[in-house]
Amino acid sequence: MMRDMRNIEIVRLGPDEGERLKHVRLRALRDTPDAFASTYESESAFPAETWAERLTNPESRWWVARAGDGTDVGLVCLRMEETGGHLLSMWVAPEARGSGAGSRLVDAAVAWTRDAGAERVRLWVVDANEGGRAFYLRKGFTPSGRTGVLTRESGPDSPETEYVMSLIFRQARRDDVPAIVAMLADDPLGARREGDPADERYLAAFDRIDADPYDELIVAEIDGKVVGTMQLTYLAGLSRLGAERCQIEAVRVAASARSQGLGGKMIRWAIDRARARGCALVQLTSDKSRAEAHRFYDRLGFVQSHVGYKLAL
Repeated sequence: MMRDMRNIEIVRLGPDEGERLKHVRLRALRDTPDAFASTYESESAFPAETWAERLTNPESRWWVARAGDGTDVGLVCLRMEETGGHLLSMWVAPEARGSGAGSRLVDAAVAWTRDAGAERVRLWVVDANEGGRAFYLRKGFTPSGRTGVLTRESGPDSPETEYVMSLIFRQARRDDVPAIVAMLADDPLGARREGDPADERYLAAFDRIDADPYDELIVAEIDGKVVGTMQLTYLAGLSRLGAERCQIEAVRVAASARSQGLGGKMIRWAIDRARARGCALVQLTSDKSRAEAHRFYDRLGFVQSHVGYKLAL
């Protein structure tokens, strides 16, 4: 039967909709058994109380994608954990794939996680699920570097990889440039070398960075406002058996967000990103006059191993 996929609605399930959750979850287990650790056989035997408990768990929220004819054609769960949100039980019916239902389900879960004050969302994807991995990359998730094995109740186990989306840190956009330049200028050193944020040279530099796969201009965004920035550059070299290294530069936190731990979160996020990429080393330089910054990097485990030199041209 043809269903109307033009008017899909994302609906959060209420605490008394256990039967509805059961119906769509069992359909997912029948349709793509290799994507889940559980099985249709085991969950079809669950009593009504089990489905009700899933919906009344204060740490979890469930959403369905409802087609125009009222049929549920998608499902996702978001469970809050100490480290942030954990996306689970994602599924879209065959007839709804390509309709955007999956993207909207993820968006609903991410929005709820952000509103709850969490700083990241994570999920696991079976390595053999190439379509799923590509989908989550398009949605802004990146591999964290953690791997595991999905142990199924029946059938062979499968290698899987964790993907993470930060709800604070993201790639800078062109319209972020004025805020970034303002942060670069907001200290005694920057005030002497920065200019008008509207200067076209800043935009030209941004375009060059944005087009380079080995450069990332990152911003921290809280409550819709850009309050931090840093640039990550991935450097190739022959030393260390040809290992790649990550250079962190231009780290700034807006005055309104200082002394709240954001700087430490930024650097730890950059280290995790470099580790997930396979970098062997993270490095940075800091002006000799920035004594407080030196103590900050010392606390994060960096070692003052080199003497830096610069020549102004």
